[in-house]
Amino acid sequence: MGELVAVLSGKGGTGKTSVCAGIAAALAQEGKRVLCIDCDVGLRNLDISLGMTDCGALSFWDVCQGGYSLEQAAVHPLYPTLCFLTAPVNRPMEAISLPAFSDMLRQARGQFDYVFLDAPAGVDGGFRLAAEPADRFLLVTGPGPAAVRDAARVGDLLELMGKGNIRLIVNRVSRKMLRAVSLTIDDVMDTAGLPLIGVILEDPRVTLAASFGQPLLQYAPGCPAAKAMKRIARRIQGFPAPLPLR
Repeated sequence: MGELVAVLSGKGGTGKTSVCAGIAAALAQEGKRVLCIDCDVGLRNLDISLGMTDCGALSFWDVCQGGYSLEQAAVHPLYPTLCFLTAPVNRPMEAISLPAFSDMLRQARGQFDYVFLDAPAGVDGGFRLAAEPADRFLLVTGPGPAAVRDAARVGDLLELMGKGNIRLIVNRVSRKMLRAVSLTIDDVMDTAGLPLIGVILEDPRVTLAASFGQPLLQYAPGCPAAKAMKRIARRIQGFPAPLPLR
């Protein structure tokens, strides 16, 4: 049975969607069957980070309504084991049938090794849509105090929901900024109250890759951000991987 992975953030601007796309692509590179679902109803953009803007992807609404099957999900042009369902843009969050969404995810478990649920920032309806069914949680934060505080709040909410297996990803880390405020990654972990699964340095190639419509691991496979995402993918599979800030 496949694993449902919710990718969350308390605050916008953490780079959560880019991280979700990078980790999913890294797992697909290793031959894992991966399905990415954009849960940001009305404001979808996971297709950009995946490099799939021209793929004409179905929305998860299309599949939940029964008009299409999971087998018709868009297949990535570079990673044949990576599939994608986008979010509907013309449906309110309240119209999403949670039982139908859950049924779709049960089917996805049987067809994929990992199903990534890319939630919108914050803790509203899209957060619940992704968090309720998930087995594993990747909580993406920036190193700034506001982002870390919001991450801690999301972690608390997940624990109140009875959720475990929550791991922190500190993204867009600048060594210069950390030195200027005398902050360490340990400080971020202590404030968020969560164990760490990865640190990703600020890297302009993440934005450049999206601008050129390419996945980061194809555009700049040797850049620090891409390497960090590959290491996180290894840790998700249970393999040891170093945690260098480079």
